[in-house]
Amino acid sequence: MIRVYNTLKGVKEDFIPQKNNEVRMYVCGPTVYDLSHIGHARSAVAFDVIYRYLKYRGYKVIYVRNYTDVDDKIIKKANEEGVSPKEIAERYIKAFDEDMDALGVSLPDFRPKVTETMDEIIRFVQTLIDKGYAYVIDGDVYYSVRRFNKYGTLSKKNIEELEAGARVEVDERKKDPLDFALWKASKENEPWWESPWGNGRPGWHIECSAMNKKLLGDTLDIHGGGKDLIFPHHENEMAQSEAASGKPFVRYWLHNGFVNINQEKMSKSLGNILTIKDALKNYSAEAIRLFLLSSHYRSPIDYSPDVLSDAEASLDRFYATKERMEKEWPDVINKKADKKKKEERLKPLIDAMDDDFNTALAIGHVFNEVNNANRMMDGAKKSGVSDEFKTALSVIKAVFGEMGAVFGVFHKSPEGYFNEKKRYLKISEDEIRNLIDERNNARKNKNWSRADEIRRELEEKGIILEDRAGETIWKVKR
Repeated sequence: MIRVYNTLKGVKEDFIPQKNNEVRMYVCGPTVYDLSHIGHARSAVAFDVIYRYLKYRGYKVIYVRNYTDVDDKIIKKANEEGVSPKEIAERYIKAFDEDMDALGVSLPDFRPKVTETMDEIIRFVQTLIDKGYAYVIDGDVYYSVRRFNKYGTLSKKNIEELEAGARVEVDERKKDPLDFALWKASKENEPWWESPWGNGRPGWHIECSAMNKKLLGDTLDIHGGGKDLIFPHHENEMAQSEAASGKPFVRYWLHNGFVNINQEKMSKSLGNILTIKDALKNYSAEAIRLFLLSSHYRSPIDYSPDVLSDAEASLDRFYATKERMEKEWPDVINKKADKKKKEERLKPLIDAMDDDFNTALAIGHVFNEVNNANRMMDGAKKSGVSDEFKTALSVIKAVFGEMGAVFGVFHKSPEGYFNEKKRYLKISEDEIRNLIDERNNARKNKNWSRADEIRRELEEKGIILEDRAGETIWKVKR
C-alpha cells in the first residue's frame, strides 16, 4: 500500500484513488516568461518519478501539467522587448520543453495552455457569480473569500489574521481586501478576450481550476506543485473549485521542497538562480536527476557544484559496476532473473517508494546492490562461480533495469554513459592529444617528472591514460 503525505491533512495517509486502478494527477507547470531553473527542475523531476512509480505499481495515470501563458510577468516582458505576449510565451514554452526533454522528464498526457482554455474559464467564473461566490465591479470579477467557510484549511492560515499581500492585489473597490481577481478588465497594451463582463483576461488562480475541471473533472486524486504554491495559489484553487462544484477538489495535495543556494530558496526574485540550460552545460542530465532525487521530495535540498560532482561520481561507480557485469559475466546477467528472488531484492526499494515516494532511501538501496554486485564478482573470481552467484547477479541486473525506468537514471549502456561524459570535460580532445604527445616526448627523453606531471594534470581533468604497446590511449575517468 502506497502512503502519501497529504498537505491538507498534515499526515501520511493510505493512497486510495477514486477509481480502483486510475489516478487523476495535476501538477502546476511553468509561467512561461523566462528560462526555467533548477528549482523548476526539482518539481518536474519529483512528479515525473511519482508518475513513473504509480504506473510501475499498476495504476493507469492521467497526468496533466499546464502552461500559464497569460500572466502579468509575460505581459511586462513583452512590453519591455516590444513584442507580443504570445511571442514571449511561445519562446519560453519551447525552451521549457527542450529542458524537460534533456532531463528525461516524461511527457504528461495533457499539457493545456490558458489561452486554449478561455471558454471554460469564462464559464467557470460565471458559475461562481451565479452561486454568489463572486461579484463584478467595472468589468473586473472578484472571488468573495469569506463566502467560502473552509478558506485557509489547506495552508493552515486563519482568515482573520490574513492581510492582503503576496499575489493578492490591493484594490479599494473590493468588498474585502482578501478577495482576489477571477477576471481582470482589459488595460492598454494587454491581451484580452470577450466576456459577459467586458473585454479582459483571467486571474492566475482560476486558470488552473478551469483546466483541471476540463481534463480531470471535479475531483482530482493528486494535485502537486512547489511549497510556495500552497498559499495563495492552491488555497484559492480549492476555494474556487469546491464553491463551483460542491464537491471535494483534491484528495491528496503533494508539495515539493525548494532548491536552496546558501540556505536561501533559489528564485528569480532573489537573483540566485541556476538555469537548467546552464546546469546542462557542465553536468549530465542523469547527474542532475540523481542530485534532485537524493533528498526526499518534500525536503529542501542545497545546491552546490560539489553535490553535482558527487552525483557524477556516484553515477561513475554505478556504470563502472554495470560495465564490469556486462564484460566479465555476460552469460550470467543475460539469463532470466528468478522472479521470487527479484521480488525479495526489490522489496526494500518498493517499501521506500511506497512510503511517500522516498527516492533518497530507494537510491541508497540501489547503491547497496552496487556494492553487493562488486563483492560477489570479486568472490566468484577467487572462489569460483556458484549457482547462488549466477542467480543473484542476474537478479541485481534486473533490479537495476526496473529502478532505472522508475528514476529515469541507471538505464543507459555503460559505453553510452562514458562516451556522453566527454561532453562535460574541462579540456578539449585536441588539448588531450597535444598533452599526450608532449608526455610521449618527455618519456622518450627520460623526463619522467614531466611525464608524471602531465598524467596527473589530465587525471585532475577527468582523463585516465593507458600506455599500451606502441601507443597511449585515453579514457574518461570512471
